[in-house]
Amino acid sequence: MEPLEIMLLGEKASGDRTTGEMASVGKAFGGKAAGGNASADMISGNIVSGDIAVNVPEIKVVTVRGEALSILNATKTAGISYFESEESVVPEQMSLFDTNVAGPSFAALAIYDGKGLYVLKYSPSELRDDVTAWVKKAESVSLIDVKRTLKKLDVLRDADFFDASVAAYLINPVRGSYDYDDIAKDHLGVMLENRKELLPKGEAYSEKIAAYEAFTALAAMPVLKEKLKDLGEDKLYEEVELPLIISLNDMENAGIRVDREALKEFSGYLDGKISELEDRIYEAAGEKFNINSPAQLGNILFEKLGLRSTKKSKTGSYSTAADVLEKLAPDYPIVRDILEYRTYKKLSSTYAEGLKPYISADGRIHGTFNQTVTATGRISSTDPNLQNIPVRTDEGRKIRDMFIPAEGCILMDADYSQVELRILAALSGDEKLIDAYENSVDIHSLTASEVFHVDIDAVTPEMRRNAKAVNFGIVYGISAFGLGEDLSIDRKEAAEYIERYFETYPGVKKYLDETVSFAKENGYVKTLFGRIRPIPELKASQYMVRQFGERVAMNSPIQGTAADIMKIAMNNVAKGLEGMKSRIVLQVHDELLVEVVPEEKDIVRDIIKKGMESAAKLAVSLKVDVNEGATWNECH
Repeated sequence: MEPLEIMLLGEKASGDRTTGEMASVGKAFGGKAAGGNASADMISGNIVSGDIAVNVPEIKVVTVRGEALSILNATKTAGISYFESEESVVPEQMSLFDTNVAGPSFAALAIYDGKGLYVLKYSPSELRDDVTAWVKKAESVSLIDVKRTLKKLDVLRDADFFDASVAAYLINPVRGSYDYDDIAKDHLGVMLENRKELLPKGEAYSEKIAAYEAFTALAAMPVLKEKLKDLGEDKLYEEVELPLIISLNDMENAGIRVDREALKEFSGYLDGKISELEDRIYEAAGEKFNINSPAQLGNILFEKLGLRSTKKSKTGSYSTAADVLEKLAPDYPIVRDILEYRTYKKLSSTYAEGLKPYISADGRIHGTFNQTVTATGRISSTDPNLQNIPVRTDEGRKIRDMFIPAEGCILMDADYSQVELRILAALSGDEKLIDAYENSVDIHSLTASEVFHVDIDAVTPEMRRNAKAVNFGIVYGISAFGLGEDLSIDRKEAAEYIERYFETYPGVKKYLDETVSFAKENGYVKTLFGRIRPIPELKASQYMVRQFGERVAMNSPIQGTAADIMKIAMNNVAKGLEGMKSRIVLQVHDELLVEVVPEEKDIVRDIIKKGMESAAKLAVSLKVDVNEGATWNECH
């Protein structure tokens, strides 16, 4: 087999960054320049500085168990990539393996020890046993995306593991992708073929991909560790992100139970509402048409019915976007029906019908929770997105009634109270804001009292709602225009609200101004726990993009600190629940949902409350509301 050819990014590599350019990027993020000697020692000279083609160790495929055991027994630290399939039908290249053996039908381990690069492939059940035994005694293992491998190799949870993907994400959270080829390029200065190039359509496994993962995981480990240390993110990585891998894995494995019958009934109910609205819309329009077609809908509303058009799309057709229709809704029943129709269609397609394919044989949804997606550090959810279930409408909340505990259990929901506003108070050091929280003063009423110049007892519900919009808007760097749109007031009045807010809380104004100045000077902001958020938008040539960058600079330390706190809280609660039957089943923004065995209820409530409220020591105390119910919705 020919050695894998890899081109190092260098000064003569056509179309690529020069070594000097890579050095400046590395310096900006506190690490060594890609292509430098940081990786050379680890790979015994295989990668050197400059612009030459280098050889990664030749992949040696091992199919004899005795030889494989010799390799494993001689290895204490390694980069690995483990693949296991339990499918009865395996890809063509796996057809040589006996699919009738106990355990998986196919298994392979790519392992790189710093010198040799091997792919071990023999009896799947024996290989799994051998890899498990080796991991138990290995000094350390490095992987690309540990959580993915944990699904098949649970022994990793007790190992000293390094996750190169999570480390690379912390170093540059706006990159968006942290696969082996991304890490090799950014931190080793090496170009590798990516998955799409190597994995034929329909195939599940590639020998080269496995080898690249194992090689990159170990080769990049010292570089990534050094960069994390230089950026001051090593503690965040070790104490928050690493244990979170286990917490998220366990939550995914637990899953959350869904009431199939209730979901089916709700689906039927939505279908009925959709049909009823269709009939009303067709009657008002005087004809049948495709309500879901923007072009047809635009012609009906603005041509046939003569409604006033306030906006056109880039193609010149009439816009039927939500913001356009919402302005027309008060005056036109057909528009109100269209908006309601869209709501029901969304609930039906995304949830009532959309959730069904994700319900496993055990009656539970085992979603995926992503640790390396959002730039702020928040956990995201996919397959399906369980963090985006609507809560503001009665119909939307009915979806949460579909989520139920295991038989004989209850659900316990814990939610941080105004965590981002509390963080703003703590980071800004504003005395009035801190005092309000420490004395349990309603912050929205206090803001309303100050902004509208009335006694706090005279604050009306409308004043409080407007003040609430200002409070949360400030956290997100809202402009007078944006606030005006939210409150349906003119820009001048909105600007006055913001000005009075800053007069009330001068510490907040000072903090936000200083944060933006720091970001402009350094190109990034940091959370209270050291998480970095680069803001390249601040250097953009377009004014609107720079303005967006300023809003990101204001919000990221607050939202990122909230994300850090939730991750710490989740780890605290997961640790507290060890050895118990109760378990975390869902995490949504500032909220944890726990499935609780009745006899453990009191102790679990205490674990949750203490674990979340002790996640950070701020100038303002964290407050957590804990409720229980027979469905997720009943917990609110």
